[in-house]
Amino acid sequence: MIQRRKTRQVKVGNVLIGGDAPIAVQSMTSGYTHDIDGCVREINKLAAAGADIVRVAVPEKKDTLALKEILKQVSVPIVADVHFHFQRALEAVEAGVHKIRLNPGNINDRKQVESVIDACKERKLPIRVGVNEGSIVERKDKQRRMKELGAVFSDNRHGHLLAIMITKLEEYLDIFYERDFYDIVISAKSIDPLLVIDAYTEISKRFDHPLHLGVTHAGPKETGTIRSVVPLGTLLANGIGDTLRISYANDPIYEVQDGLELLYVLGLRTRKGAELIACPTCGRIQVDLFTLVQQVNRKLKEEITLPIKVAVMGCVVNGPGECEGADVAIFAGDKRGIIYVQGEKVANVPEEQILEALLAECKKFQTKVLAGQAKLGEKLVDIIPPDPIGELGSGYAKIQAAKETGGSTVTLPVVQA
Repeated sequence: MIQRRKTRQVKVGNVLIGGDAPIAVQSMTSGYTHDIDGCVREINKLAAAGADIVRVAVPEKKDTLALKEILKQVSVPIVADVHFHFQRALEAVEAGVHKIRLNPGNINDRKQVESVIDACKERKLPIRVGVNEGSIVERKDKQRRMKELGAVFSDNRHGHLLAIMITKLEEYLDIFYERDFYDIVISAKSIDPLLVIDAYTEISKRFDHPLHLGVTHAGPKETGTIRSVVPLGTLLANGIGDTLRISYANDPIYEVQDGLELLYVLGLRTRKGAELIACPTCGRIQVDLFTLVQQVNRKLKEEITLPIKVAVMGCVVNGPGECEGADVAIFAGDKRGIIYVQGEKVANVPEEQILEALLAECKKFQTKVLAGQAKLGEKLVDIIPPDPIGELGSGYAKIQAAKETGGSTVTLPVVQA
């Protein structure tokens, strides 16, 4: 069980961040906010995929003017992303958004920053303060503090950057504290996964505000997945982080899906929908496993709502062991598959019937669970691995043919796991 770091709690619409609240998954729209219909479609699509909070960019007044209408048509909290124009933040607050993302360093006039803080304080809206690597700037009046921190981080490979980040964050937070404002979320993103780990680790030691985790400019999903999951998984496993966004140069729906999956596998969120496990590539597979897995995955998403663990295995070697830990499972052999429900064999079907039969058993099991007639994760019986040259084994047909023709028995080696 991961012991999470204790933080202050803030409220973003109907979503709590920090404290003992579940870790929230965020994403951001990729279209223009002033395109009301397109923005609403994208927000609702992200919400349907499981996003708890969605951020929208408001670089121009036409974007903030669209917010009131957008907010009427969506159900998840909306964050307004503000960088250079404090007036956009005030307009977003007036429109009714649930949180402001602000970079105080990009607004030169301190009184303008204070006006945003005061407006959010009046409406009880939190503000996310970012000290991302790409936006921090050294200031002469903070050179001394950076030098002090530089000594603290002298043995760290990112010591200089960490010193700047902490100094900049202290500078920002002083402005908020002087206005008696504490509903703050902190982010400290970087393109460097190792710097992300170091930065959030050090910040978590110094401030009790909730942390928004992320890796900035992670790239396309193909490479961005590893770049994001390694540092975020490391931090989360160490109890650091209260909300997160995985950022891809792709459809943001993947950000939500992968963010949730990361929390599921770490036991930090209760899974919604089926969990599918399946074989990797190997030369023992005797059915079209990869097509089958894709078909099963699609059907489970469409028709299964409970966190049923489903295993699709392609041979008799590792199949029994993996299937034994699943609620509903199939392991295949020579163009056939045996289906088990919580360890109990329920069907033996030819390859072309596997998808239909497996889905039918999943739906039947889900109905039983909902009716209180079965429980997730329980094992009724132990699976006995089949004889590797038996009914599902590749040598079965040869043995049968030899018997039918009166020939000698074919001797085959025992398959080792």
